[in-house]
Amino acid sequence: MGITTPIRAIVADDHPVVVKGVQAFLERDGRVEVVATAQDTRELAERLDATPCDYVLSDIGMRGIAGESSSIGFLKHLFWQKARPKVIVMTMISQPRMLTGLIQLGVDGVIDKRDGLPCLNQAIAMAARGNCFLSPGIEASLRSAPVAAPARAGVLSRREWEVFQLYARGLRIHEIAAYFGRSRKTIATQKRSGMRKLGLESEADLVAFLRQVGLV
Repeated sequence: MGITTPIRAIVADDHPVVVKGVQAFLERDGRVEVVATAQDTRELAERLDATPCDYVLSDIGMRGIAGESSSIGFLKHLFWQKARPKVIVMTMISQPRMLTGLIQLGVDGVIDKRDGLPCLNQAIAMAARGNCFLSPGIEASLRSAPVAAPARAGVLSRREWEVFQLYARGLRIHEIAAYFGRSRKTIATQKRSGMRKLGLESEADLVAFLRQVGLV
């Protein structure tokens, strides 16, 4: 009987307990070997340079290499490579426009973390067949999207992300402006720009997003 080579995977998430849980689940039956882990986007880039793998299972809420709000910018560059691992995103985000944008970027699967660990094996199996796996929670979120809503998978600039963080702490626009020594108009523009990049149309959408990424 031939020996089956394990699938090589890199797991990336800025919560160590999530990394350990995913690794333990994937390796329990020997079909997957987690060859490296990362806790931020810079570490993920370093692991990919040093460690060959077949799959990357990554959160997108990790801080970007240049201080951006997420790892989406890095993943975009990864997707441009001819020979790249399959990429399965694990996220708490349920904004339909952002999810649609991720799919259009070329991810091989999107898992809502609330759907549970068994989705990981399903995602790997479906991606191996060349299909994009969507967990039940992701499918439900996409069904709620307006038909004509444009896709968004934007990356906030460092300052836009800082504005969002202070807004999540309860600071008002004029207080954020005073904190940075900028005008209220500048801060309001950065807030609107960040919302537009993420496809957030209302304050309720923004609060929901901030809650999903753990700022509220």
